[in-house]
Amino acid sequence: MVDLNEFVKSIGDRPVYVVGLGKSGMASVRALVKAGANVLAWDDDQDAHAAAKRAKAKVESPEMVDFAQLSYVVLAPGIPLTHPTPHPVVTKAQTYDVPVIGDLELLHLSNHGIKTIGITGTNGKSTTTALIGHVLQKCGVKAAVGGNIGNAVLSMKLPESTEAIVLEMSSFQIDLCPSFRPDIGVLLNVTPDHIDRHGSLDRYAEIKASIFDADNIAIISVDDELCQNIIHRLEHDQHKIIRLSTEEKVDFGVFAEERMLVDATIEEGNDNVGSFNLLPALSGVHNHQNAIAAYAVARQFDLGPEQIFEAMKSFPGLPHRQQIVRTINGVAYINDSKATNADSTSKALATYRNLYWIVGGRAKDGGLDGLEEYMERIRYAYLIGEAAEEFSSWLEKRGVTYHFSKTMERAVVDAHEQAQADKGQPGGTGCVLLSPACASFDQYQNFEERGDRFISLVEELKE
Repeated sequence: MVDLNEFVKSIGDRPVYVVGLGKSGMASVRALVKAGANVLAWDDDQDAHAAAKRAKAKVESPEMVDFAQLSYVVLAPGIPLTHPTPHPVVTKAQTYDVPVIGDLELLHLSNHGIKTIGITGTNGKSTTTALIGHVLQKCGVKAAVGGNIGNAVLSMKLPESTEAIVLEMSSFQIDLCPSFRPDIGVLLNVTPDHIDRHGSLDRYAEIKASIFDADNIAIISVDDELCQNIIHRLEHDQHKIIRLSTEEKVDFGVFAEERMLVDATIEEGNDNVGSFNLLPALSGVHNHQNAIAAYAVARQFDLGPEQIFEAMKSFPGLPHRQQIVRTINGVAYINDSKATNADSTSKALATYRNLYWIVGGRAKDGGLDGLEEYMERIRYAYLIGEAAEEFSSWLEKRGVTYHFSKTMERAVVDAHEQAQADKGQPGGTGCVLLSPACASFDQYQNFEERGDRFISLVEELKE
């Protein structure tokens, strides 16, 4: 658990109001209480109140709280800060000039003194975060990993020997960081997502870019226009920028060329570090981007190219991200539940062929737009969730055969039966792919629950 004693000393007896008691909220409550803070807590879900009381927080509804006495409001990242409308707690806090922050800002205010690495982007940040943590630890750098992945930030263990904190930072979390800027910031990509939460694509990009300031190292992809615009703005302010690309050579940075990881930051010239063919858990161009980003970060710790690449070889990959669950009679069953938008799903569709594609859920803005070029890879699509009707029209216009499976249970059976029946047909053995291109909230609490259900159903299938 993160030590918040320095923060609590700075606020004296003024209460901290923690609103939203999920994983990160309860971790905030526990860390604050342990440090001796006067903690008030609230969640609209009555079931969360008991846990807050057990943690020694005082549960109070916003109507009962004297906001004039508060030091901070600690807001869960899922609660609207600005769009579509600010949550009433946010509005009231602003009326009384009470700072509204998140758990990442609390970590920063603890004055821990450890080098921080912040990874953001629309897609790839979980894999990159986990990969950086893996590489650093394998290379002898004591690193803690948290943020929007795995452990809630304030529940991380940070012994005195910790040399780096590796943080996945979502746009929701960055929005709640008025002063925290990581020592090393990584921006992988910016594509349309969460527009309902941030109001516009430009605003979404601005939030991603706000992890950078004049004092930190900026590691940024040049492979999309919005990231290029951010680089141009940072260059004007003379930031230290390391560029990433899977599409072109870069003058100072790390890039992929002919399936090789190339380091262009070495003074004596470019260094072909190693072949992506030797990194089985990092297949596909999207994972090549994750690898070059992780490599660029690890180089900031004075680690050698060969040492870093060797550590990458043992990376096992992430659950729910192109995770091969099982192979039955040559047919692979792949869990890509973390693909919650079309751009994320495009990474899986670009990696495999002859697909029996399970798709659907709660649609994001734009639906399946952008996936047109991959439709020749789809043998059948199996539609689930709220988006089924909308997606059926989209697929029909592009000549893709689809079935209304409606539920995951039915879709897995439908896809399995068809894939097994077709395995000897021209074109080669296919694979069953869950890559929903949708949020999970119509049928599941989160993408993890959705992916776990897919896994359990696949494990029950008979050969």
